[in-house]
Amino acid sequence: MKILKPQNIQKEDLEEVNQIEIQTEDTIQNKKIQGINKECIELYNMKFEKTIFDQVEMVNSKLEKDTFLDIQFNNCNFSNCSFENSSFIRCEFMNCKITGSNFIESTLYNVSFIETNANYTNFSNANIENVCFENTKLRNSYFQENKLKNMILEEADLTGVNVFKTSLKNIDLSNSQIEGIAISIEDIKGATIDLLQAPELLYLLGVKIK
Repeated sequence: MKILKPQNIQKEDLEEVNQIEIQTEDTIQNKKIQGINKECIELYNMKFEKTIFDQVEMVNSKLEKDTFLDIQFNNCNFSNCSFENSSFIRCEFMNCKITGSNFIESTLYNVSFIETNANYTNFSNANIENVCFENTKLRNSYFQENKLKNMILEEADLTGVNVFKTSLKNIDLSNSQIEGIAISIEDIKGATIDLLQAPELLYLLGVKIK
């Protein structure tokens, strides 16, 4: 299934802004937000729609219970941010950094992560449907008790990823790195792997290769 890109963003009509009004239950739409460099801010219950974030740095912040609809994130840094209980619908992260971020109990629907650093990111209890991780680093990230539907991995780095009570059935891991992945037999059942990846999973059977 094709991952839908952000829709109806009219770049020529976007208002360029370099700051965000920090207001609860506010809506920001048809904007190009760029050049922001903030730390430890809090944005709750906000809605961002048909907007481009360009070279925005917002680290160690809380953007919880927010809605992101038809959004492009380009060259942004959201390291150690909490997006808990937020919704991402038709969003694209391109060449971004979300290291150590928290997407717990969030909804991701038609979202692409492309050439993005998502190491140590926590996706536990998130609903993930029609999501692509392409050339993206997910080292030591967490997928626990997730509902996955059509998650696509294209040359993703899953080294040391923790998977718990999350079925990878029908997910193709064959061109991704899975060294040190922590997963159960039940959760890996039905996934597609490359023959050379098989030794990485033999520990599940309690056997060793000489």
